[in-house]
Amino acid sequence: MISIRQLRYFVEIVEARGYTRASERLFIAQSALSRQVKELEADLDVVLIKREAKAFELTQAGQDFYERSRRILLDLDRAVAQARTIGKGEHGALRLLHSSSVPLSAPLGPTLNAALKDFPGISLEISQAPSEYQAREIVEGSADIGLARLPILRAHPNLESTVLYRERLVAAVPATHRLAGRSEVEIAELRDDFFVTVPHRDRGGLSYLVAERCIAHGFYPRVARATSRKNSLLSLVNAGFGIAVVPQSMASISLSAGVSFPALKDADFHSEVALLRRRDAPAMVQQFVETFVARLHEAGVTAMAGSVAPDLS
Repeated sequence: MISIRQLRYFVEIVEARGYTRASERLFIAQSALSRQVKELEADLDVVLIKREAKAFELTQAGQDFYERSRRILLDLDRAVAQARTIGKGEHGALRLLHSSSVPLSAPLGPTLNAALKDFPGISLEISQAPSEYQAREIVEGSADIGLARLPILRAHPNLESTVLYRERLVAAVPATHRLAGRSEVEIAELRDDFFVTVPHRDRGGLSYLVAERCIAHGFYPRVARATSRKNSLLSLVNAGFGIAVVPQSMASISLSAGVSFPALKDADFHSEVALLRRRDAPAMVQQFVETFVARLHEAGVTAMAGSVAPDLS
């Protein structure tokens, strides 16, 4: 295995243009440096430094490896510095992921904005991602915070999930649909319709939840000839490909005049929105999350770990 120490030694040797000066800078014997480079070349199975040259000279592979190693070490140094400042709660960028079925409308968007005002040194990098993907990215350290639709199918011991609120689900049907204009419908009335969104076998989230609830009511959603993963499903409904079951928040921000959103009367048709983070998240992440959850609570949204909040209809 190639080590960070080997990369640092190799870069120092190249920049010092030889072993003698590098050993002086590093306070390490030349023989030890030479041995590290030979071990590095053995691991790579390539020659990096020309042995027969009169002056210090890299091979073509060595030059390329030096440039890449230097960038890696610079990125590592920046990451270490960033981690230290984040650990002190000072400043930095947080990567936030949210499901496409969790729009950053009220209460989430305004509350995130309010929380940021308490952390002038923090910025948010926001992207969309499915719930399962969010969990993996956060556990692996590629993201800091997730706003996901439950359930998440895979268990991650180092993932902490806080239920923020429960949201009512509604039917999304074309304006020409037989149920359009109704204020409420029962899920059984949709058993013969085609659904433009279906669950993925490896993903949780809204589609999985809807299919699970439909099965509990005696049927499995019929698959439409055109399906979508949330971002464009309302466009498919508007075009008449089929129907969908979506959260009330998606209905509230829909700009499509060709879609009607009757509420589902069935008591079990609700969805939980959860906040995800690592259990060992840096202090800055923990502090921001605590402030965000407190702000949600101030806005009248119950935000306690493991709790089920009132319906947001």
